[in-house]
Amino acid sequence: MLFNSYIFIFLFLPITLIGWYTLNHIKAYEPAKFFLAGMSLWFYGYFNVSYLTVIIISILCNYMLSYLMKFSHTKLMDRIGLITGISINLGILFYFKYYDFFLENINFLFHTDFNLKYILLPLGISFFTFQQLSFIIDRCNRKAPHYSFANYLTFVTFFPQLIAGPIVLYKEMMPQFEDLSNRKFNADNFAKGIVLFTIGLGKKVLLADVLALPANFGFEQTAFLDSPSTLFVILAYTFEIYFDFSGYSDMAMGLGKMFNIELPVNFNSPYKACSVKELWQRWHMTLSRFFIQYVYIPLGGSRRGKLRTIFNTFIVFFLSGLWHGANWTYVAWGTMQGLLVIWDNLGIVGVRGSDEKVPARFQIPRWLGWVFTFSFFNLSLFFFRSDSMTNAFQMFKNLFSFKETGYLLKVAAKLDIPEFYLFKQAINLFAPDILPYAYLVLFFLLLLVSAFILTRRNAVQIVSEHPLDSKLCIFITVLFVWSVISFSQVSTFIYFNF
Repeated sequence: MLFNSYIFIFLFLPITLIGWYTLNHIKAYEPAKFFLAGMSLWFYGYFNVSYLTVIIISILCNYMLSYLMKFSHTKLMDRIGLITGISINLGILFYFKYYDFFLENINFLFHTDFNLKYILLPLGISFFTFQQLSFIIDRCNRKAPHYSFANYLTFVTFFPQLIAGPIVLYKEMMPQFEDLSNRKFNADNFAKGIVLFTIGLGKKVLLADVLALPANFGFEQTAFLDSPSTLFVILAYTFEIYFDFSGYSDMAMGLGKMFNIELPVNFNSPYKACSVKELWQRWHMTLSRFFIQYVYIPLGGSRRGKLRTIFNTFIVFFLSGLWHGANWTYVAWGTMQGLLVIWDNLGIVGVRGSDEKVPARFQIPRWLGWVFTFSFFNLSLFFFRSDSMTNAFQMFKNLFSFKETGYLLKVAAKLDIPEFYLFKQAINLFAPDILPYAYLVLFFLLLLVSAFILTRRNAVQIVSEHPLDSKLCIFITVLFVWSVISFSQVSTFIYFNF
């Protein structure tokens, strides 16, 4: 079920809110948890009922292991539990996400002919797997207690973050579900939740889905793009992926607030970053947190010398790339990010005014650091978005060919959106020859508006710093109505694929 759908906003969400607060009002606290978990499983299974089998088996296996760890009294048993937990979770993830990718590469390297299974990837499997993996690792390391099944089920399945994050930790979620004060309706939290949800909805429906039109067309026509069209296609995708994923995160946090549950911030204006290292402190923050806590630090972090730190950093970004998908393009993207962060960590070039403990040898102004960071991130997205390494390299070739064939007009023409309908009809009536250029102007304006929005306060800052006055209420009302009217162009979220 999509957040940006009629069934979610006008049926699922009201029923879930009413049921949750009604059960808690009559002090049916345990039934309330099972009700919320049941509704969350309906939310998840709405896409494909068969997905429910995978997530339920995953939950039962992890919960049973957590229960068995109650009888662990030696470090050896803890170790066995840890290995078992990691194997179960990564085994499930490997089978559904990487099995065919593994066989494809085995067939290519060794000229074998293993049959691929073309396994259907369950939605959000990487998210709920990492969520449970973090709990099991801490459980086996005796850093987490065993919880009741109702608590654990609610923790894993809580629908706002179930499919595309943020990746939550048990220690930040369990206490909130146990706090009885959170079971009472809070008008202030609910209002802030509506604001956050609506801003995220606008990002997704009015910006990401519209920018996806030229971006998708461009990446389907890599052989024909010239230098300008390639540049604007990647800019469109850069803005699209941010508005898409941060929009989902805003909606998730907003929904959480409606239930008096605080979800962690996942984005903090990453395109304002002046170094790639800073960008990754602002982008998909809960994924970075997971890899730091459960990969980087266990490998030794920065405690074992510079070479080991470089290696650990590279491993984190290599795995981050692989986490995003079973394709060498994601590995290349993660590798590129890792190399850029390692370059930042070497301290050769730094940005003036940064909070680095050891100043870099050469200092550059913040605006120049931003230019380099934003440019390199755009280039890395050639790998992230392309279907194959061949197409990714073709995009690089197109960009640096410095040829102009007018193909940008065809790319811009894909912006055939309802809001432009009346203008389009008027132009067709009085000056049809200029219609392609009108689409081009529309494309430029859309990119400028996107860039302007990114320079302003983000959704979390608006909610925390701006009073809920009449101006904000009017803005949110208009944005909500406009977004709902635009549901005719509903598309799935990019990170549903991960």
